[in-house]
Parts: sequence; structure tokens; C-alpha cells
Amino acid sequence: MNQQFSVAAPVAEDSGVRPMPYRSWVEVSRAQIASNFCSIRDAVGPGVEVMPVVKADAYRHGAVEVSRTLEAQGARWFAVSNTDEGIALRESGIHARILVMADFLPFTRSAMLAHNLTPVIHSLPALAELNALAGSQNRSVKCHLKIDTGMGRLGVRAPASEIAEAILASPNVEVEGLMTHFASAANYQTGQTESQMALFEATADFLFAAGIRPALLHLSSSIPVAYSRRAAWRGMVRPGHAIYGYVSPVRGHAPARSIRVKPALSWRATVLSVKDLPAGALVGYGGMFRTPTAMRLAVLAAGYADGIPHRLSNRGSVIVKGKMAPIVGAVSMDLTSIDVTNCPATDVGDAVTLLGTDGDVTIDAQDIAKTAGTISYSVLCGIHARVKRVYI
Repeated sequence: MNQQFSVAAPVAEDSGVRPMPYRSWVEVSRAQIASNFCSIRDAVGPGVEVMPVVKADAYRHGAVEVSRTLEAQGARWFAVSNTDEGIALRESGIHARILVMADFLPFTRSAMLAHNLTPVIHSLPALAELNALAGSQNRSVKCHLKIDTGMGRLGVRAPASEIAEAILASPNVEVEGLMTHFASAANYQTGQTESQMALFEATADFLFAAGIRPALLHLSSSIPVAYSRRAAWRGMVRPGHAIYGYVSPVRGHAPARSIRVKPALSWRATVLSVKDLPAGALVGYGGMFRTPTAMRLAVLAAGYADGIPHRLSNRGSVIVKGKMAPIVGAVSMDLTSIDVTNCPATDVGDAVTLLGTDGDVTIDAQDIAKTAGTISYSVLCGIHARVKRVYI
């Protein structure tokens, strides 16, 4: 289990970054997490519930600390992926409603209900199984029913008439929510999102006509909120990426962004060694970098086991005392070499910024993703649990 620490805000030194007694660590700003949440809540208005997505350990920001921070800001719902994630929040004192979005496996169901977690149901047989479980406990259970409107992943694809019949045949279950998930929300050059919305609305209208009226309809994650696709908000939105300060760029013509969010996480590593190499020296596994001239290199106490993408080998950069420093040679499991020849004097124990701001220079997860040929979600979620979390 990764340890978590709370400290005061870092004290600025010459570089603006304070060393810590860790090989590698992330600093998470509770204030920025709260600010991002409030920006989203202000944008959608008081008639729309904001359910922050804190799955995958809150995109590696720390689900417990993030949830505590947001519950204090008035968050009444959280979304997780699986039952274990929900139980961890309950056992840490989180009282808000918790929606389990991708887990209704037989061996999780009793624990889910015992911890007052709300399941998302993805099939009509699963709805019948939940009804039977609730009946065996002489209770009524709330759930959210997911409709597959075109994502092709989880969700019911049956005709609306069959969905209505299955709900009416499940007297021990209250379908509190009806939801779907967009496949191409960031692509304004395709009509897929509009098609998904139309199918969802048709299903909801049929259910309403049959006397089935879920209290919460929700379709939108961060992008439809950030770009004001208001018709997709309905009664609840499920921001994830935006809670942590990121909004993915869109393709095609989109409205201006309606929220102001900033990254809440910075990632640092400690300099383990500094050495001078002559021209022509080989660096790293496979000798994939040869020094063109005499160079000064620093070795960082972090590698791909910590989450630095291996594809940053000979391509990425970090920030050393306010200056960009290229990664040279292969990123290895526990170590990464950087060129500090043109940086201010660098010593063992200094803090280097892998993701975040130092002085006037910033690297964010989208920058890293572009260089590594991946997505910013993967960069954040790839930060390993062995990297210390420090809350400021």
C-alpha cells in the first residue's frame, strides 16, 4: 500500500521546487482539486448533479484524499469502477453515494450491497439477478441501468419495450438512474454523439410513457461539460479528467470551453548521480545515445516502473531548475538519464520536475502523451503506486 502524506505548500527555493526525502513523489493540490470541481459545478448550474469520477485511485491522485476534499465541497456522489474501490472509500469514511460503474460480478454483489454501494446494471439478466438478490434479503435496492447507445462496450442493447418489461418484472429493484456513455464526444466532425443522444432519449421517453421514471438521467463525462453540450447534461454529469485539471482537445468546430480547470498534480524525482562524460560515450541500455560532445548527465531515481513511459527514451524532457533537460538513452526500470549540460548547477539530491511547473516552464500530461504517442489519461494512471503521494 502506498503511503500518503500531508504537508504544507512547498517553500520556494532558487528553482521554485523543494526537494523531498523520496526517490520520486507526486504533489497533489487539494485546493486545485476543489477549484476544478467548483468550476464544473458553476458551469452546469444548481439543477445538475456533479458526480466526480474517482476510479483508478482518482487517476492516481489518490481516491481517498480527493473524495474527502470534494465531499467537503459538497459532492454528493462519486463514481468508481469496481466494488473494491467503493469499499475503500466507505472504509475511509466517505458518506456520499458511490456508483460502481463496471462491476456486477457474482462474487462482488453481496459486498457491494453491504457497503451501500449503488451498482450500474449492464444487462437484463443482471437486472433479474439483482432483483433476486434483493428479494432474498427482503429489501429494495437502487441501481442505475446503462444503455449501450453505440459505444459497443457495457450496456443494454435490447429494444426499449424489453427493457421496460424487465424493469416492471423486478419489483425489488428501483432503477434510480438511466445512463449511457459517449464514444466520440471529442469529435465534432462526426454525428455519433448526436445519434447516441437520440437513441438514449427515445429509450427514456418509452420508459417514461410506461410509467418508469428514473430520477437521474446522465450521459456526459468531462468533454460534453467543458464544451457546453447542454442537451447531454440532463440531471447529472460524470467529470473525471476535468476534476484533475485536464480537458482533451476536440476535432472539428466546437463551442468555447465553459470551465476553467488546471492540473492538480506535479511529479518530481530526485537526482541520484551527476557525472561528466567525454564525447563519444554511450549511454544506457543498447547504447542508444552517444554523446556528441563532452556532456554532464544526471541520473534520476525514477524509471518506467515508476510510470515514466519507456517511449520517452531519447525523446522526452524534464525540467531542471527552470530549464528543459532532454532525456538521453533508454528509460530503464528504476533510472532515467538526462542531459544537464546547459542547466544550472545540478547536484545529488536536487528535485527534478517530470510533470508540472518549475519557474516559467511547464510540462503537463498532454505534453508527455504527445511525445510518447499515448493519451494523457494513460500518463496519469501510469504513475505507479510506489511513487509517494504528498498532499499540499
